[in-house]
Amino acid sequence: MPERLVLRMRRSLADAIPEPLWPAGIRLVPFEPDRHAQKVHALLVKAYAQGGGYVEPFAIWWPSLRDDSEYDPTLCFLAANEQDELVGVAQCWTSAFVKDLAVDPAMRRQGLGAALLSHVFRAFAERGVPSVDLKVDADNPSGALRLYRSLGFETVETYRLG
Repeated sequence: MPERLVLRMRRSLADAIPEPLWPAGIRLVPFEPDRHAQKVHALLVKAYAQGGGYVEPFAIWWPSLRDDSEYDPTLCFLAANEQDELVGVAQCWTSAFVKDLAVDPAMRRQGLGAALLSHVFRAFAERGVPSVDLKVDADNPSGALRLYRSLGFETVETYRLG
């Protein structure tokens, strides 16, 4: 595995939090594990197919997520289209960490990632958390770094993996 440069980024929740602006026809749906876990996994696989992330096979991914001490199903935010297909997900840990943010490649650059993150910011601000963190590969090909910086994330740590 080649060495990767990873950035840990943080967004203060003391700053103004924008209202989520959902693309036309997109709405939030509550995460129901029995109904959505496999669909979330499929979306992660699809979104990460061109790089920018990795997801274990479902039989490994789901138990490790579900059984993690930081897992809370209310912190899995799903965006669906008018056909009820999942097109975006923000899976967060209770420590105010965005574990996964994935947008269907066909929906990228339409504001869905920004809307999901704005919703995440509001959810954690309601919990009284001072900031939200995430990690991203410095060479992420999906435009994620540009999105994160545009929403006020700043790099707080850089390290190499691999």
